[in-house]
Amino acid sequence: MLRWQRLGEQLSSRRSGPPRVYLDDAGGAPLLEEAREARAGAPQGNPSSPHTEGRAARAALDRARDLAGRALGVEPAELVFCSSGTEAVNLALLGAARRLPPGRSLVTWAAEHQAVLGAARQLQLEGRPVHVLPVDGAGFADVSRLPEDAGLVSVGLANNEVGTLQPVEEAVLQARQAGAAVHLDCCQGPRWLRPPLQLADLASFSGHKLGAGGGGLLFARREVRLQPLQYGGPQEWGRRAGREDVANAAALAAALAVTDRERDFRAAAAAPLAASLREALVEAGGRLTGGEPRLPNFASAAFRERRGEDLLLALDLAGVAASSGSACASGSLDPSHVLLAMGFSLEESLGSLRLTAGYGTSGPDVERMFHVLQRLPAHA
Repeated sequence: MLRWQRLGEQLSSRRSGPPRVYLDDAGGAPLLEEAREARAGAPQGNPSSPHTEGRAARAALDRARDLAGRALGVEPAELVFCSSGTEAVNLALLGAARRLPPGRSLVTWAAEHQAVLGAARQLQLEGRPVHVLPVDGAGFADVSRLPEDAGLVSVGLANNEVGTLQPVEEAVLQARQAGAAVHLDCCQGPRWLRPPLQLADLASFSGHKLGAGGGGLLFARREVRLQPLQYGGPQEWGRRAGREDVANAAALAAALAVTDRERDFRAAAAAPLAASLREALVEAGGRLTGGEPRLPNFASAAFRERRGEDLLLALDLAGVAASSGSACASGSLDPSHVLLAMGFSLEESLGSLRLTAGYGTSGPDVERMFHVLQRLPAHA
């Protein structure tokens, strides 16, 4: 039996039944009660049908769009409901880039989410010029100079794995000087930081990271020309064919409303908890990753002589849910592409650990995590 398995079982056996500690808010925020109620109360009819049930579904969808628009400070007609944040990213990048004039490129950065980088690879296969620019050792995108052929620039609100807040205003300034449109990846961070949608042409959101339990949302200005990813009916103003998921839309809008109302005090409450988690990671032998400013709920580190999956399984057996980075790479034995882009060694990139506080995280949760880390062996 592996050493981390023995340790996890020992720690688990010592528990007298306390609830599990959830420190993976960045991977998937627990379902908000408001979102649960909105989902449960959503009509089941087809919003495109003319009968009573269909009209009820259409009215619920319209209410969700209006509520989401108010929470984000944008026109409801500029919002497209999607199945996930990944779909929203793909619709933004593939949909907009495929309408660019020949020779105009997509520009993004090496530490962006795999949804962004995957869409970039697809555009390369289609013959579209793509530039993947570097980041520094703290994860900040180098926006000092964009390629002259830039047609669409995609930058994250915050890094998904280390929480570093990106220089969005500078990136937008450079993009405008190049005559490029801007996509802002807001799948990570809007629970804690108001996204500056007034600067963007496109912006993507993930429902499960907002506490909605699923769904995605794309903000696209009226003047942005998008080529759909799927064809059929005229739903979502012709930008996304297919029956709209009213339950997902209602839950996502409800979660956005909670986020808009509670963002500031939730961020203030999470900051000291995350600071304590970062201290615990250092005491356990980790090297902190990311830079300041960062999302207030983030604590992340790299361990040179430990494997991330070993740490996660040991913590899980001890009653703590954590992450080694993007949940989209769960089960992968590959090193973190984010840490490699930041200049970390291969060994450290294989030993990443991310702890993220949520709305329900408490001081005792952090204290328990601290004690669990203290008991981890020097070489997991």
